[in-house]
Amino acid sequence: MQIQSIHFQKRSSAAIANPETQKRMASLGFAQRRAERVTEFGAAAFEAQRDAAEAIRNRSIADLATWIERFETEATSRGATVLFASDAKEVGERVIEVCRRHDLKKAIKSKSMLSEEADLNRVLAAAGVQPVETDLGEYICQLADDPPSHIIAPAMHKSQDEIADLFVKHHGTPRLDRAEQLTREAREKLREHFLSADLGISGGNFLIAETGSVALVTNEGNGRLVTTMPRVHIAITGIEKVVPTLEDLSTLMRLLPRSATGQNISNYFSVLTGTRDADSSEGPEHLYFILVDNGRANLVGSELQDMLRCIRCGACMNHCPVYKTVGGHSYGWVYPGPMGSVLTPAFMGLEAALDLPHAATLCGACSVVCPVKIPLPELLRSLRERQVDAHLRPGGERLALKLWSMVADIPWLYAHLTRWGARALRLLGGTRGMITRLPLAGGWTDGRFFPAPQPGGTFRDRFAARRR
Repeated sequence: MQIQSIHFQKRSSAAIANPETQKRMASLGFAQRRAERVTEFGAAAFEAQRDAAEAIRNRSIADLATWIERFETEATSRGATVLFASDAKEVGERVIEVCRRHDLKKAIKSKSMLSEEADLNRVLAAAGVQPVETDLGEYICQLADDPPSHIIAPAMHKSQDEIADLFVKHHGTPRLDRAEQLTREAREKLREHFLSADLGISGGNFLIAETGSVALVTNEGNGRLVTTMPRVHIAITGIEKVVPTLEDLSTLMRLLPRSATGQNISNYFSVLTGTRDADSSEGPEHLYFILVDNGRANLVGSELQDMLRCIRCGACMNHCPVYKTVGGHSYGWVYPGPMGSVLTPAFMGLEAALDLPHAATLCGACSVVCPVKIPLPELLRSLRERQVDAHLRPGGERLALKLWSMVADIPWLYAHLTRWGARALRLLGGTRGMITRLPLAGGWTDGRFFPAPQPGGTFRDRFAARRR
């Protein structure tokens, strides 16, 4: 997927001005369903699970090389082949090598964000292998030639009417106007591909070191068809997805569906181990794992290491006021929302995503709901500091911050200037007490009003008065 994060401001402005986008973002109901599931589970018990999940992920990452080696040993002993890719380009090369080795012509795909990182559909098509997305949302995005806008609900940016038009155009069938009918039509079209494909490509929610298995979590039956019907299965996932034991997996699975879609358990949960043996009627003849770095190893031992705990549930974006306003495409790469605002600059470089560390209010909602307790606001602040240190922010902004820090270091001057600033803001508020236009900060007031300071002085003045 071509990175477009440098255009965040332009893309987000267009999304805010689009009433259809705003309507669809307002209908995102994952946050409410998560809250209901947490209440059913018990808030205290859920927090205990979060603590346990954080510890599991930290233990995995602290000794990542050892667990990957253990996974490779166990997977190989069960008939699989483990390959490694240092970057997105190598992912495509490894997949094409497998296709040529087995003379594969059609790949059916379960949802995989890492295949988006590798722009895998384009690579497959260029090599003469037909890629077919089988997750309904991803299938719709493929027909529309759109990237996903959400890691859990890829086609949430599409209306039902737009989907109906796509099906008429690509299927050559009469137009249908009910969701159930459209789903049935997609199922019938995809069934042909399930029966004729010779390659299945999936992601991997987790890799289990003690058994050499991959765990897949889906809400559609496509994942099981992709991984069991074709004679070759390739699972592509990041090196950080390894966990030590099946018991660790069970702990994480108490959190993942509740945090992602507000379900107690996903519709389909598969743990796949090894290749088909002589007594089995299903499963691949050949199983390949492609473990991908693509910038992940650089985070180990860095101030951004906590981000490697991410289990890709999407809870942070479901609760983020910025994501829920601008939508996923504004972020310009595979991962949107707070997780993307950290991952994109971390993987692709700060220069390629200048605005993303600032695409957050730092309200903390993302870290409160993260099932593995990633301190996302702190990581975003860290990236902002890096930008300033590297002179990647505009000169005027850096000068303003420098002046502010100088003033803040002199208490009497800071108190004097804030006193005058509060008076000026009260004047701007007029008789209504609402600031509608702020000099040098039009970005704040173009889309919102905010209340002017009330009489009675600054916080310092009021605090001093109370003490007296």
